[in-house]
Amino acid sequence: MSRQEPRHADDGAPSHGGPDTRGDETHDAWAEREERWQRERLEPALARAPERRIHFTTISDVEVERLYGPAVDFDPLRDVGFPGEPPFTRGIHPTGYRSRPWTMRMFAGFGSAEDTNARFRQLLAAGQTGLSIAYDMPTLYGYDSDDPEAEGEFGTCGVAVSSLADMEVLLDGIPLDRISTSMTINAPAAAIWAMYIAAAEKKGYPRAILEGTTQNDILKEYIAQKEFLFPPGPSMRLVVDTIEFGSRELPRWNTISISGYHIREAGSTAVQELAFTIADGMAYVEAAMARGLRVDDFAPRLSFFFNSHSDFFEEIAKFRAARRIWYRLTSERYGAENERSTWMRFHTQTAGVSLTAQQPLNNLTRVAVQALAAVLGGTQSLHTDAYDEAWAVPSAEAALLALRQQQVIAAETGVTNTVDPLGGSWFVEALTNEVERQVWRYLDEIDRLGGMVAAIAAGYPQKEIADAAYRFQREVDAGEREIVGVNVHVDPDETVTIPLLEVSEESRRAHLARLERTRRERDGQAVESALRRLRELAARPASSEANLVPALLDCTRAYCTLGEICGVFRAVFGEYREPVAV
Repeated sequence: MSRQEPRHADDGAPSHGGPDTRGDETHDAWAEREERWQRERLEPALARAPERRIHFTTISDVEVERLYGPAVDFDPLRDVGFPGEPPFTRGIHPTGYRSRPWTMRMFAGFGSAEDTNARFRQLLAAGQTGLSIAYDMPTLYGYDSDDPEAEGEFGTCGVAVSSLADMEVLLDGIPLDRISTSMTINAPAAAIWAMYIAAAEKKGYPRAILEGTTQNDILKEYIAQKEFLFPPGPSMRLVVDTIEFGSRELPRWNTISISGYHIREAGSTAVQELAFTIADGMAYVEAAMARGLRVDDFAPRLSFFFNSHSDFFEEIAKFRAARRIWYRLTSERYGAENERSTWMRFHTQTAGVSLTAQQPLNNLTRVAVQALAAVLGGTQSLHTDAYDEAWAVPSAEAALLALRQQQVIAAETGVTNTVDPLGGSWFVEALTNEVERQVWRYLDEIDRLGGMVAAIAAGYPQKEIADAAYRFQREVDAGEREIVGVNVHVDPDETVTIPLLEVSEESRRAHLARLERTRRERDGQAVESALRRLRELAARPASSEANLVPALLDCTRAYCTLGEICGVFRAVFGEYREPVAV
């Protein structure tokens, strides 16, 4: 891998070193003073009150030293710099949040299109500044809501969308020229994106002005979330088709959000989350370039999606290291000339896996801390989990409280008043360097295996995540990793009463009635023609001439259903079956 390796505090310097901006003379004075402090202050203190444990580590098992001080081998201009300039450790914008705060983008979706549209309107009225659509399981797997495979799953963890007719209702009354929309959809992402574009155009919005993000990250499905449909080859083709079409037709749309969130939710460490996400990003860049696209044609619209977990400083270090690594990769390995191509822009969601069913109000505190870490790490947008999500889809009250947590951080804490408030902290800079060092080790190993697609086929990231998840759970079970309300400060008499949000039978019937009406009233010949053209193109080798997005738009406008579209792909591409690990 061609890159300039960052130098680290452990390269000939004490492992607890942070940035030293004052020269060797001052460093020598610090070392002398530290030795005296250890002798005169620390050792007597330890004799009186030994420390709680022998080793202190982050959740990712990065060792945390007792005290951090200046490091010899640290160049603040090279390794940290200024916000808005390479290597972007301190953020991609010179003014941080002083010009405008992050986008408050709450993930929402349940029941029918009408149900979710009402929730969107409520959140926008409460001050939310962007939409994020959650889809139900049948939609995520490319089934219509009346398919036998969809039985019992309607709207339970997201909104049901079976055709353009549903998308039109979902977006009713939403000002798409002023609101950006994120869609968490992967295997059938190209088809759902086509529905969004078609619905917007029917409402009078030109596609060129639409702003938003399609998650569209199929590699992390094979790694972690497991909501895949087709084999990796055809799936990567669909991703590149959307990247290519978007770069030409929707200049303000992020056609992929390379996601570490689900990798972390599967049990990875922070380092693994970052490493595997960046490795996925490298695979997409290389696939698009193999299609003939220049990196500067599409990289400015690549985006990322990260988890903000409970280890406060580690999360901040992860976000800062992420920007630095991505800058070095895009500029040095891929030859990006447009500076925007080297920006790592990312959305963050607080850690759903950290939410507990026990003492659920404690989740309000967890989420607030995680959200603050994301903000101090420089996120572009943020979703805060609701306190009741360990039990069910959030109630309206819980979702509003989650939004208010972000608004309090933005309006009342003062953390938005300066850019990168923790920049220069000896601890934070040392931890940022260490996270980066460990990520490069993973990237080198993935390179050795032949890239991320080959590494996934070999089971490498899956095994690393499984091992990390096992270690974490073992620590929790042994009481070594404390979780309030679960293995410490437990209330044996606790009874939890959570008002559960339930999807009504009336919503299900209304949705199915619209689906039946759509099939009955559409032009059958137009449907057959559109699906036939889609089948013909899908059977061709991947190329710009055989890009599937225009054909998907034709299918969508003819009111082909999601199940019909994905049925064509299943017939042509086949279905992926994960190998059984031994």
